[in-house]
Amino acid sequence: MKRLAVYCGSATPADPFYVDLARTIGRTLAERGIGVVYGGGKLGLMGAIADSALAAGGEVIGVIPEALVKPEVAHGGLTRLHTVQTMHQRKALFTDLSDGFLTLPGGVGTMDELWEAVSWAQLGYHEKPVGLLNAGGFYDHLIAFNRHMAEVGFVRPQHRGIIIVDETLDDLLAKMAAYEPHQTIFRMTQDEL
Repeated sequence: MKRLAVYCGSATPADPFYVDLARTIGRTLAERGIGVVYGGGKLGLMGAIADSALAAGGEVIGVIPEALVKPEVAHGGLTRLHTVQTMHQRKALFTDLSDGFLTLPGGVGTMDELWEAVSWAQLGYHEKPVGLLNAGGFYDHLIAFNRHMAEVGFVRPQHRGIIIVDETLDDLLAKMAAYEPHQTIFRMTQDEL
């Protein structure tokens, strides 16, 4: 994996755990030679991951919609900053520029990005690993909900492994590197659906 799209919050939670986590992730990815593709802002976890990756000599590519340049205060010191018109274009470019997706703690926007990456993988728009870093148990309830959707039958057995989960970055990156694409909906017959 040469580049990962990193999804995380643009907010700065009161607990320093989250910003420290983002800094560690940015630095670690840069040290491993993995470029960061992210939302292009300089605030919150987004800014922390970008700044730490850049400080460690890493490549950081931002993708930000024009309407969010001022509210998210676009980061001016990136390797590259792409300004697009819509959120859809932003997420499509994340997919085009990256070899996989890494989701850190975040809010509604982070969830939107994660679920779109999962949905696109399920359908067959990409065959890239989708990682979820469950640091500090942040995503315990989301993981349980995803399992519930599968148990009820809203997630096909072939797609249960799309979200790759771990509590540590090292183990998550190893799982993502070993990911083998699943059978996509585009490749299924009507009987398999």
